[in-house]
Amino acid sequence: MFENLKVFQMAHAMAQHASARQNIVAQNIANADTPGYRARDITPFAEQFAATAPMAQQKATRAGHLHGDSPLPGHRTVLAEDQSNLSPNGNSVSIEHEMFRSIETKRQHDRAIMIYKSGLNVLHSTIGRQ
Repeated sequence: MFENLKVFQMAHAMAQHASARQNIVAQNIANADTPGYRARDITPFAEQFAATAPMAQQKATRAGHLHGDSPLPGHRTVLAEDQSNLSPNGNSVSIEHEMFRSIETKRQHDRAIMIYKSGLNVLHSTIGRQ
């Protein structure tokens, strides 16, 4: 029953996106010394979530609300934006940049958990539990 609430679906999608991105960051760091390896990333969550249909559709309470139209796509892997600093062996991975991506991803995951907890708190207060 609660899995059908849009706030929980969005929090779940955000946590899955963070997990997939953390996996890509780990692969980039593991291949930091691999000749010719190009750093990768996945499409941003906002882009991916905006392209979802039933999950992102919201009830319009006034004119100007937006609606999504297409089903949730898989996590699309793309080359990381900063490919300009190639090492002599053709590798584009920057450990420092990957560490920042890892921190961003952890924050995204924490945000998803907080959204989920806030949704549960709202449900508990509506049914009279503290």
